[in-house]
Amino acid sequence: MSKNKWKLSRFYLIAVFIILYAPIFYLMVYSFNSGGTMHSFEGFTGEHYAEVFQDTRLLIIVLNTFVIALLSASVSTIIGVLGAIAIFYMRRYRPKQTLLTLNNVLIVSPDVIIGASFLILFTIVGIQLGFVSVLLSHIAFSVPIVVIMVLPKLEEMSPSLIDAARDLGAGTLQVLTKVVLPSISPGIFAGFFMALTYSMDDFAVTFFVTGNGFSTLSVEIYSRARQGVSLSINALSTLIFLFTILLVIGYYFINKRNNRLEGKGAGA
Repeated sequence: MSKNKWKLSRFYLIAVFIILYAPIFYLMVYSFNSGGTMHSFEGFTGEHYAEVFQDTRLLIIVLNTFVIALLSASVSTIIGVLGAIAIFYMRRYRPKQTLLTLNNVLIVSPDVIIGASFLILFTIVGIQLGFVSVLLSHIAFSVPIVVIMVLPKLEEMSPSLIDAARDLGAGTLQVLTKVVLPSISPGIFAGFFMALTYSMDDFAVTFFVTGNGFSTLSVEIYSRARQGVSLSINALSTLIFLFTILLVIGYYFINKRNNRLEGKGAGA
């Protein structure tokens, strides 16, 4: 009976992955189609990828997207790590739970509501829609993600490490930089990469706060898709998907390296 359950669960898992990845591979295959539609595959070609790299405006938008993603991920990681540490060391239960609840509300709130709220806020404050508005909004919705990633690592950290460091004469800054941050580094890297991917993939919030003359890849792809089927969109989406895979692989090896170093440290 257990063997049959194992086969059923494995079949279910395979079916889920097929449903999730089949449309992506369909899109990728037709990015090499020499025809102009996605109905019949006429032959392999790389002209659609050449169109992507020859489109100067699109390359500028790609650069904008990466700059926004890197800046927002870096700033939100710093704020999120400090926020997670502050929440973790709060002694009063009620304020601590209130902050955690407010943090989680931002994660589960619909992107449309968040985007509309930022649009109203920037309009009232007088911030012009464009690079700054997109950057601020991406930082805002990325900070809660970093906090969620870092808090479990803080809870796993042994309090004896901090006590030992203080007994040896370490100050608050030394404890933070030499003990706490190295101990929670896997959570920091996880938060950074999650914030990076969320920023690159976000559409709903960015759509509300972007202005004339500035755009990101998600908004640009949506705008081009509305104008009709273009296989250059397939090529662009394929490149983004492959880049995301590289990010995941990079995070995997960094996490594996950190775990190996932790194992050596524990063995010593």
